[in-house]
Amino acid sequence: MSATLPIIDSETGGLRSPLAKPGILDVPTDTLRAWLAERRQPLMRVGQIRKQILANRATTFDAMSDLPKQLRVELADAFSVLSARVERHLFAKDDTHKLVIRLGDDRMIEAVLIQDDGRATACISTQVGCGMGCVFCASGLNGVVRNLTTGELLEQLVMLRNLTDANSTNPDRAPRLTNVVVMGMGEPLANLENLLEALSIAGDKNGLGIGARHVTISTVGLPAKIRKFAESGKQYSLAVSLHAPNDELRTRIVPTNDKTGLDAILAAADEFYEKTGRQVTYEYVVLGGLNDLPQHARQLAGLLTGRKAHVNLIPWNDVEGLPYKRPQDADLQNIIDTLRKNGVSVKVRKRKGSEIDAACGQLRRKVEVETNHRDTERFPAQRDEREPKESI
Repeated sequence: MSATLPIIDSETGGLRSPLAKPGILDVPTDTLRAWLAERRQPLMRVGQIRKQILANRATTFDAMSDLPKQLRVELADAFSVLSARVERHLFAKDDTHKLVIRLGDDRMIEAVLIQDDGRATACISTQVGCGMGCVFCASGLNGVVRNLTTGELLEQLVMLRNLTDANSTNPDRAPRLTNVVVMGMGEPLANLENLLEALSIAGDKNGLGIGARHVTISTVGLPAKIRKFAESGKQYSLAVSLHAPNDELRTRIVPTNDKTGLDAILAAADEFYEKTGRQVTYEYVVLGGLNDLPQHARQLAGLLTGRKAHVNLIPWNDVEGLPYKRPQDADLQNIIDTLRKNGVSVKVRKRKGSEIDAACGQLRRKVEVETNHRDTERFPAQRDEREPKESI
């Protein structure tokens, strides 16, 4: 009797066709072992297959030369090396690459490769869309659809890693992924279990070899999830998307703040530091005229003075359809000066990939609009079937 192969985790709500071949990185180990045992293959084949994809850059089963030829044929008949495909690939002059990735259920996400100063940093998504409702973010304009599976998280890393040059001798360009920032579409801590599993596989010596201290996970600020993350025992870094120095303003910018509040978020972040010893980064998107006034700088300094914290200031990148604007240089400098005078570490994030809509969610929305327009012209009656759910 053949082993049953799951098409996609039922909890994700995926819409994949039952005829689609599952991505092999999403097939549970026990299921894959059973499939191999039926073909009288040793269990070590599981590790060989995954190592070929994760460490050896294999993109087809036929390229897995350490496997028997007949097994490669059978694998290709049953599985896909990657269940997702690149829908659009843009790259900027500064060597930033942005991918719109079409998943097996036809949903789309974004992933970015940033190459700079000898580092290659992958920025990955954790959900299709986002349910946090941050008013400035293009990722959540249509709400959240579902969590990504462990395999889908790994596939983003594989696709981005495959854009690096393994034979590069340029000291400014890393030959592999060196860092991961989980700051793409979605709220990472809302998909914590799948994310931690994917990062554990990626960090293995037979995986992508990315050390835990080179991984940063960003959150809008979910206190219970921050504590659960701290209890995982992993040495990943935590970044909290703050964006405002008081509850009234933060609730306007980050609507979920009305269920948490800054005090609870900061207390959970303090506990994270106490348990892990890892400095917490606070991200602050600077919106001209909204959260960059002198009183905001003073309030922000008051919140973070005395804490083991670092602030990443992120000047706003314009997004079509949203009313916000970039801050004035003088206002941005005032925030920097105020924080430093109070002993708070601060840095302005470099703007990378600006000509390819590298701010999260922008390119994906453009591609979805174009795709829906084409499909409407071809299949008018099916127009709404693939549109994301409304915000919850």
